[in-house]
Amino acid sequence: MSIEVEPTDDVRELAALNEAAELAVRAIGHRIIGQKHVVEHLLIALFARGHALFVGVPGLAKTLLIQTLAEVLDLEFNRIQFTPDLMPSDVTGTEVLEIDRETGHRSFRFVKGPIFANLLLADEINRTPPKTQAALLQAMQEGQVTASGATHPLKPPFHVFATQNPIEQEGTYPLPEAQLDRFMFMLDVGYPSAADEIEIVRRTTGVEPPKHGKVLTPDRILALQALVRRLPVPESVVEYAVALTRATRPATASEHLDPTVASRIKDYVSFGAGPRASQYLVLGAKARAALQGRPSPEIHDVKAVAVPVLAHRVLVTYKAEAAGIKAADLVRSVIEGVKKT
Repeated sequence: MSIEVEPTDDVRELAALNEAAELAVRAIGHRIIGQKHVVEHLLIALFARGHALFVGVPGLAKTLLIQTLAEVLDLEFNRIQFTPDLMPSDVTGTEVLEIDRETGHRSFRFVKGPIFANLLLADEINRTPPKTQAALLQAMQEGQVTASGATHPLKPPFHVFATQNPIEQEGTYPLPEAQLDRFMFMLDVGYPSAADEIEIVRRTTGVEPPKHGKVLTPDRILALQALVRRLPVPESVVEYAVALTRATRPATASEHLDPTVASRIKDYVSFGAGPRASQYLVLGAKARAALQGRPSPEIHDVKAVAVPVLAHRVLVTYKAEAAGIKAADLVRSVIEGVKKT
């Protein structure tokens, strides 16, 4: 005689997350053709409470993808077009002087900037000077904004999804390492396949597709983000994530790699990824497992998120640049060469 066991709340929530993810992907697919890898990592970043940087040439629907995600998930959305003359107060907000007409009393009132949203699209983030880029740092790390000595919390969920054009360098300001480190993922958005491009042209030159319904609400997203955090992680997965990160550092590469790959890292890497990378590897693996309805991440989940987590945190040497070796190439070498614990 078999005994039926009622699923726990977390098991039910896991199934709900998996169903919501499939609905979201389907809804996004009505407007965005292809880019399955990018959409998958977009959702991973969202449910891991991370931020993401999308790098690609113009016309690849980066902005449309992020805007569509906000619509599907019913998130409050704001977009900032970053330009050289943009000021920090244009992002965070500013204080304005108000005068009471009856009493003549003067007081300052804080007017919130566009950063006060669930999902902020920082379009062409590298077009604005570092001073304005830095206006995002506190918000991305602490979920709050400080202006004139007063702290203003941002309503969760809060995410910054930024875009960047990799080929146009004139009039741009490369993101400093501290800013890059705030992004969980840096995702390369490539050209579509021939079949996808034909479908893109067919859809975008015909009748506009019907509006899609909302898949989730902000409150449900917060609950599912908390579920991802609660997922248990095998010790072997944590150790593997840390080993991957440490293998990108010249000083500790030989502890985790065979001599040939370790020598390659020492020759071509100036600085490797820091501890935040290990955290994001585990969180990304947990979110990926949860989105697929699995109760615990495995090593292959860590591998699946390793390149977008690690590549922008690895600073290559001039020797690597001269040889045409990119950080992503070195990260792939580490993934193949690191010893499993």
